[in-house]
Amino acid sequence: MQLTHSDDTAARRLAGQRFTAQLLADQPAASAVEVAERLLAVQGQDARGARLAVRARTRGLTAADVDRALTTDRLLLITWLNRGTLHLIRTEDYWWLHRLTARPQLQTSVMRMLGQAGVGAVEADKAVADIETSLVSSGPQTRMQLRDTIASTRVRTEGNIPLHLIALASLRGIAVRGPMVGAQHAYVHVRDWLGTPPAEPDHDAALAWLARRYLAGHGPAADRDLAKWAGIPLGQARRGLTEIAHELRDRPDGLAELAAARQDGTGMPAPRLLGSFDPVLLGWASRDPILGEHQTIVTVNGLFRPFVLVDGRAAGTWRHAGGQISVDRFDDYTDEVEAALAAEASDVQRFLGSAQLDESEQDEQA
Repeated sequence: MQLTHSDDTAARRLAGQRFTAQLLADQPAASAVEVAERLLAVQGQDARGARLAVRARTRGLTAADVDRALTTDRLLLITWLNRGTLHLIRTEDYWWLHRLTARPQLQTSVMRMLGQAGVGAVEADKAVADIETSLVSSGPQTRMQLRDTIASTRVRTEGNIPLHLIALASLRGIAVRGPMVGAQHAYVHVRDWLGTPPAEPDHDAALAWLARRYLAGHGPAADRDLAKWAGIPLGQARRGLTEIAHELRDRPDGLAELAAARQDGTGMPAPRLLGSFDPVLLGWASRDPILGEHQTIVTVNGLFRPFVLVDGRAAGTWRHAGGQISVDRFDDYTDEVEAALAAEASDVQRFLGSAQLDESEQDEQA
């Protein structure tokens, strides 16, 4: 079916509103913490990608600023949430999000993978207990240090078994990824790192909080968008939106939008180099508006490649290797776009600087 001019105008306006909510258009954030506050959770199993998500939404920061917020200031952390995937979040949002999205079904999924790898429930429980003891007694532990702890209990450690056991400990509220130790992101005991958890809120109040925070960084959106992004049942997503119905603006398309959301400054972002697993591809049920016919190029076997965003659409992929950035274009670029992307490439290199990230942790997903 061919879109009319009015359909195309409405689609571009919706895209512009979402780019503004995502901090990719209009005013950038002032810090990594502000990015996490707006987006609530940034997919984080790719260490460089999570940091590049911050770069694209701020000005003048460096990867070291993100690491400082993780390590010295303890304002950010990474743990398994939402769809059973690692996410970068504000420390103060941990208890709410963990209670809402680290559901028992995720633990069941991890236990199933462990069983398929030959690790039974009794062994898994023992390994998790030993992980907790190690974190309490020794403080921050890298993935390899925890692997050695698991091995000392005579639990198998080949393949992704240690990763799944750490994920299980995280889903049970025992461990999170806190400070950087050299090039690696170390795990810490939740209560040692965050202190005593607050009282658990009323469930409907928590769902209202989730819906409100989600729309701040992703609205306008549908109930199915929230359910998919958070990894919660559709009924719970609808309950959360119902709880904040009085805070929403009426829209002819039926999408949910906070009444307080800005209506101006909702144009397309300038050309950008966005990193792996950028949140702009993960916040809604459909990626068609951005990726279109290029979905199988940007997303491959569950991995999301770094991509070029031009006029609100994917216009190529890019990679950073050997200190250089190279772009694979889907089409020819104008001179203006080429100049903008050259400036972006320089800024990516400035942002990363001498940061050394352990690329072996990029596949950390339960």
